Amino acid sequence: MIDTAGIKESFRGQLIQPGDPEYDEARTIFNAMIDKRPALIARCANVADVISAVNFGREQQLETSIRSGGHNGPGLSLVDDGLVIDLSRMKGIRVDPEARTVVVEPGCTWGDIDHATHAFGLATVSGVISTTGVGGLTLGGGHGYLTRKYGLTIDNLVSADVVLADGTLVHASKQENADLFWALRGGGGNFGVVTSFEFRLHPVDTVTAGPLFWPIEDLETTLRWYREWLPQAPEDVYAFYLTAEVPAADPFPESIHGRKVCGLLWCVLGSDEQAEEALQSARDVASPLFEFTGRMPYPALQGMFDALYAPGDEWYWKGDFVREITDEAVAQHARFGQVPTSKSTMHLYPVDGAVHRVGTDETAWGHREANWSMVIVGVDPDPANRERTTSWARAYWEALHPYSAGGSYVNFMMEEGEDRIRATYGSNFERLREVKARYDPQNFFHVNQNVEPARVAV
Repeated sequence: MIDTAGIKESFRGQLIQPGDPEYDEARTIFNAMIDKRPALIARCANVADVISAVNFGREQQLETSIRSGGHNGPGLSLVDDGLVIDLSRMKGIRVDPEARTVVVEPGCTWGDIDHATHAFGLATVSGVISTTGVGGLTLGGGHGYLTRKYGLTIDNLVSADVVLADGTLVHASKQENADLFWALRGGGGNFGVVTSFEFRLHPVDTVTAGPLFWPIEDLETTLRWYREWLPQAPEDVYAFYLTAEVPAADPFPESIHGRKVCGLLWCVLGSDEQAEEALQSARDVASPLFEFTGRMPYPALQGMFDALYAPGDEWYWKGDFVREITDEAVAQHARFGQVPTSKSTMHLYPVDGAVHRVGTDETAWGHREANWSMVIVGVDPDPANRERTTSWARAYWEALHPYSAGGSYVNFMMEEGEDRIRATYGSNFERLREVKARYDPQNFFHVNQNVEPARVAV
């Protein structure tokens, strides 16, 4: 047991240790494959608690991880035998509808944020599951339904408050600590604990959205069409390509439950006419097996698959950035596209449009030239299927990796080693190491997709 005398007096939140009634709940995260046993979980109530926890972890030389929403695939929000700084109870949100900005604390999920901003007909760029936490998604870059029109989440980050490894609180923006602000936009949790995020908001209220599925046998035809059509489509039109199995749940008719499919998940910001034109082009390529599209509030789209992907499943991720989908890549998708379990899937998320109008060196995100961010996920609630899902995801990824741009969206990586991290950040990697050396020279924040600080030659 860790002696908590050095933190108790300065901590307003909850300190949880093995044996406490809340311990098992507090160490549970989204990916049920992860089973780590921290020595202490510091569930923070406010910024002062974060400062106390960072100071305590540093002074006690504890392995320290940061937990926000708990969706980190490889489980880097937890650590065995060390300290978890848990931000999940810090959920303040303040919307400024006139300035079109929102300031949020790191315990918020995107569902929390969408609820607050939708009241004003506004939204910012996030992911595709509303239970995802703001912290990890943002610091990794962030892409989702609004990306072609409004860029990455980091392209909409205005400022952040950060507790550094020495326990000081700093403000980061283009005007203050600009090098830290640059690194936060895609560099992950390497540089400190972000205690507030300020985002730019956009007029997003209702959208035309939902899934359109084709039989898996139509994959080659539809994916060849999609690779040419999507980059030419107006930026108001977003659709990611997927392979999946039809869930045995509403709104899917029982007659197609369990069918292997390929398809698109739509989000059209434009007019009904623009949406219908885009949808009809997809229908004309091959006859849909199922379509469930229509006008809906944006938060309804964000939460559409929350129930399907509730906590408690085992997840194994593999990702890559993709510039072009070659004929050879299409053939490999056809080879592996029949998913091994009902929740396993492959997604090709568009990262073109507004993303391409930001220079590679303007943020830490290293692949502005990519057109898609691909993820392959083996998912199942039963640990007995772990080998089946992980081996499928690895084999699928290995077959497609030669046709990729190299590197991956950092939030789609397991623990894959420094070479993959270097490839992910590309030409920005050495600059990240220099910023790390300035703000965290001892690499206190290393339980993450770690960028080690640059070392000064002696």
